[in-house]
Amino acid sequence: MNPETLAALGEPNRLRIVELLRSGPRPVGDIHGPLGLRQSQASQHLRVLKNVGLVEMEPRAQQRFYRLRAEPLKQLHEWLERYRRIWEERFEQLDTIVDELKRKEQSDAAGEDKRRRRAKRNDRRADRRA
Repeated sequence: MNPETLAALGEPNRLRIVELLRSGPRPVGDIHGPLGLRQSQASQHLRVLKNVGLVEMEPRAQQRFYRLRAEPLKQLHEWLERYRRIWEERFEQLDTIVDELKRKEQSDAAGEDKRRRRAKRNDRRADRRA
């Protein structure tokens, strides 16, 4: 996984461009407007995305169409997937610990109830004897 890919996606406008391109190729004119950017700003962001391999440009007549490239996104997905598995394992371990604590708490509460009932019985017996 190319760290430059993450750096490029770390800029909010570039991430929004990638989101916009999910629906298919678009010319720069269809990208800058919905994002509230000037065309020159969108072009700069697209250049960065192109340089890291996230998008490719295809000239059509007077326009340049940009589209997402699958390979870097697949690599990013695979990289993130490894960390997702690690976090899932940690959350499962945490669930196990929480369940054990709940069982212990319930067991302690049940033991305390038994002690109270025993103490009451002993108090009643002591009262009857007196």
